[in-house]
Amino acid sequence: MDLIELQGYSATAAGSAMLPMILLMFLLSRWSGGLVQRYGARIPLIVGPLIVAAGFVLFAVVHPGGSYWKTYFPASLALGLGMAVTVAPLTTVVMNSVDQQHAGTASGINNAVARVAGVLAIAVFGSVMVKNFDLHLEQSLRSLMLPANIVQDLRSREVALAGLEPPEGLDANTVVAIRGAISESFVSGFRIVLLCCAGLSIGSALVAWRLITPAAINEIASVPYRQASG
Repeated sequence: MDLIELQGYSATAAGSAMLPMILLMFLLSRWSGGLVQRYGARIPLIVGPLIVAAGFVLFAVVHPGGSYWKTYFPASLALGLGMAVTVAPLTTVVMNSVDQQHAGTASGINNAVARVAGVLAIAVFGSVMVKNFDLHLEQSLRSLMLPANIVQDLRSREVALAGLEPPEGLDANTVVAIRGAISESFVSGFRIVLLCCAGLSIGSALVAWRLITPAAINEIASVPYRQASG
């Protein structure tokens, strides 16, 4: 929505903007899966999430109107590299933590947890986004000193987020001011969500640092390498 509503990208261009992340994950997945054998599980599962966090922060500091190659492209590269370094080693650790006869169960649980986490993230971060948008828009509209009926109309449709349009019949200056308030409110909420994602990524790196002990590393390394699809 940020790319389409605020940056003016078409749907195709917005989807293509994330291709660097997808391509990096695809091209580096096999290489990164072997990192566990070379360096153990601890280093990739610390470094990877930290790179992911850097990618989220780069997305958060993007200013509307900037060139794709100077804004979204570096952020997409960082996010893709971090995910590549994280996902395959994590899957390898899960698969190598169980006996061969339980490999299917481990793969299923790993995928199920990932899907559930994705659904929860959409629900929780969606609520965070809407709440922050609501608070920021309320403050912005109050500073514009608009009539109460216009404010009420805008706030009744605020679930449209960046797609929210000013009521008809207003003068051009008021329309520009309202659209600016809507854009600023969306960017504010979007940044909060991205910074929350960065914080969770840093948290996962801290969990790996604390919980993956030398004994666990030796145990995983002693199991023959196998990598699950998905």
